Amino acid sequence: MAENQVNMGTNMKAVLLSLFLLTLLFSLVTSASNNGFVRIGLKKMKLDKNNRLASQLESKDAISLKASIRKYRFPHNLGDSEDADIVVLKNYLDAQYYGEIGIGTPPQNFTVIFDTGSANLWVPSAKCYFSVACFFHARYKSSESSTYRKNGTSAAIQYGTGAISGFFSCDNVKVGDRVIMNQDFIEATREPSLTFLVGKFDGILGLGFQEIAVGNAVPVWDNMVEQGLVQEPVFSFWLNRNAEEEEGGEIVFGGVDPNHYKGEHTYVPVKQKGYWQFDMGDVLIDDKPTGYCAGGCSAIADSGTSLLAGPTTVITMINHAIGASGVVSQQCKAIVEQYGQTIIDLLLAEANPKKICSQIGLCFFDGSRGVSMGIETVVDESSGKVSSGIRDAMCPACEMAVAWMQNQIKQNQTQDRILDYVNELCDRMPSPMGESAVDCGHISSMPGVSFTIGGKIFDLAPEEYILKVGEGPAAQCISGFIALDVPPPRGPLWILGDVFMGRYHTVFDSGKLRVGFAEAA
Repeated sequence: MAENQVNMGTNMKAVLLSLFLLTLLFSLVTSASNNGFVRIGLKKMKLDKNNRLASQLESKDAISLKASIRKYRFPHNLGDSEDADIVVLKNYLDAQYYGEIGIGTPPQNFTVIFDTGSANLWVPSAKCYFSVACFFHARYKSSESSTYRKNGTSAAIQYGTGAISGFFSCDNVKVGDRVIMNQDFIEATREPSLTFLVGKFDGILGLGFQEIAVGNAVPVWDNMVEQGLVQEPVFSFWLNRNAEEEEGGEIVFGGVDPNHYKGEHTYVPVKQKGYWQFDMGDVLIDDKPTGYCAGGCSAIADSGTSLLAGPTTVITMINHAIGASGVVSQQCKAIVEQYGQTIIDLLLAEANPKKICSQIGLCFFDGSRGVSMGIETVVDESSGKVSSGIRDAMCPACEMAVAWMQNQIKQNQTQDRILDYVNELCDRMPSPMGESAVDCGHISSMPGVSFTIGGKIFDLAPEEYILKVGEGPAAQCISGFIALDVPPPRGPLWILGDVFMGRYHTVFDSGKLRVGFAEAA
């Protein structure tokens, strides 16, 4: 009898233990699946002075003076050669948000930037022998993965200050608790850029469309959808801008977490598959329209950068409003001095603003945009040769002056005030290095900057668009706005990076081809 009671007690404990384990397992499975969501926790890195220095050193060697601009080339079937280039801001040294993935079986872990501004996955290869950067980061070892499949096709991704090159391989990729089978990715065997040496990331996981993927590789996200690893073809970014909290943010693959935002999302259609590009309306400074994008601009939501990039004309106006210091443009001031009154007279006579610079002989108007005529106004004393940089600058400088004057005329300013204002803007033109410094003590008195998307105004406060580098008395503050000039038909173009996506929770809907923004929680 006593023995039976002992057995019953033992059996009961076993049943209870089994129930407990089943409950625990169920909770774990429920947590993992979470309505079909795949969650990737993001780590936030503070902007580093060494990284900023490295970025500046690189840009001195760049062919283009625009330090943070990276060129991507669309496949030729998207248009003719003139329409095939698009310039996109890709300064990965400014990227602050990283997450972890695994490649291979068993998974080899890599820290990557989840970048909506590119479409390839690449990580350093164990076969990278001659680039110092590779030895400071995790490297993929194909010999240690049982699911590795050889491809071997060579690949290269060109950036403004260098390139990564290597070859394609195929393996399983683990994102959160999901495993993407047979994913093509690039093993980087050459990373000459200083960016990849000092960057706190191993590689890049592109979340753009296949149309911009090097080698026409199917992106990780497309394969997640195709292989049924998510319930909805939607992913969303929540970036935690609270510096006091350790959690950097979260990417949700397969849907949207209502705890990440307030109110409703404003959705706009993707203009063209490639980048997450959409139409944007006017930009406002201190609630006053600049008028520059009143006729429409394009914008790209780009998680791969912290910055906001836009046309030099508007960035200069913003720099003036926030007291940012750039370099003096002698070309700009020369145009104001020689042609300022003439431009005002033509604007008051209701001349077509787009044709004024060609009328006064600084541009040749080809029906769509101004092109410099190479007027010989500045001569190098030592050589007697005209500076090509000066020639090329005259036309765009004139076009900016016209836009600024038009803005002031609409505000009923006097002619003297208009000329003074434009001269002040000449002093605030962004430096060739791209960034502009501001006084950290004046942030609270700076104006708000707003963007019109889908007919709604999205505001940014100065605390949100000023980037702080370093801590304490040695801290430096830089404007989160950088100049980027893309001609029609691609431009004018804005890049909305983490500065914008931190304030506004962003949804990328590849099923309905749309991008959505709502105030982040």
